[in-house]
Amino acid sequence: MKRRTLLASAAALTLAFGGAAFAEDKTKVGFVFVGPVGDGGWTYEHNKGRLAVEAHFGDKVETVFQESVPEGADSERVMTQMALSGADLIFTTSFGYMDPTINVAAKFPDVKFEHATGYKQADNVSVYSARFYEGRAIQGHIAGKMTKTNKIGYIASFPIPEVIRGINSAYIHAKKVNPDVEFSIIWAYTWFDPAKEADAAQALIEQGADVILQHTDSTAPQAAAEAAGNVVTFGQASDMAEFGPFPRVSSIIDDWAPYYIDRVQAVMDGTWTSTSTWDGIGAGMVAIGEISDAVPADVKAEALAMQDALADGSYHAFTGPINKQDGTVWLAEGETADDGTLAGMSFYVEGLTGEIPN
Repeated sequence: MKRRTLLASAAALTLAFGGAAFAEDKTKVGFVFVGPVGDGGWTYEHNKGRLAVEAHFGDKVETVFQESVPEGADSERVMTQMALSGADLIFTTSFGYMDPTINVAAKFPDVKFEHATGYKQADNVSVYSARFYEGRAIQGHIAGKMTKTNKIGYIASFPIPEVIRGINSAYIHAKKVNPDVEFSIIWAYTWFDPAKEADAAQALIEQGADVILQHTDSTAPQAAAEAAGNVVTFGQASDMAEFGPFPRVSSIIDDWAPYYIDRVQAVMDGTWTSTSTWDGIGAGMVAIGEISDAVPADVKAEALAMQDALADGSYHAFTGPINKQDGTVWLAEGETADDGTLAGMSFYVEGLTGEIPN
């Protein structure tokens, strides 16, 4: 009887500690989000990537996330807490998390970090982004063809290279097909604030814009355009298909799932290294949402042809001749922009009015 009790106790301990060991074998992955997971745009797509990680790896992973984390000191606290709670890998998904990510990574050299849209790396910090400007080129082409007032409005978030690239790309391609087109840019100084975004959209509509592009994350501009009744919009970061087929006539969709799955696998395999990834339409990190029948058939065909050319590399969205805003030559005839210049872009191209805020 006594031996049986001892054996039972040993078995219980084995189960308990075996279960604990199994739990510890899980790879813990953290995600820091700048907006709410239900924003319908940027954070929504990053969270879809997180869910894809869970679906792919099952009980081999545990994911945790914090949404609506302001850029700055608050994000540093969130990252620190995730690292202290045992995260093996942490994705920090906004440009303003760059310095906090570097700071926290220095304190936790055994934790791997992945920072979206930034440029600072370390031995345990990778950076990744998508070539959103390729999608902006397609949007600009459609916008230039569809505007009747020749006034296109652009709701910009923050004056960082990613956003400036998008404005320039959209403008260049709208201007190519419509030399009379004018861009009006409103800087919202937010990634996600439906009230501010709606106000910006309404202001642009009142100025005569009948096409609105956005580099902010809520669907508020779509709703404002829908209420106006005759304003074309494009989904940002996510399909925003609930506003299709009009006013939302197409979209840029960010697909982070393959990258997230690949990087988690690398941590599991022990092969993770610090890398810099910048993929676009060709690699599938940027997708173009369905172009609705509200777009004329010939324009849709041109847009799809541009998508194919961007994907196979036969066309570059920044191909000269292109001048800077002050008229100086940036790219000569047939010359294409190098990644270094694009990554640090801080100037408007010729034809855009106004100044880029500091």
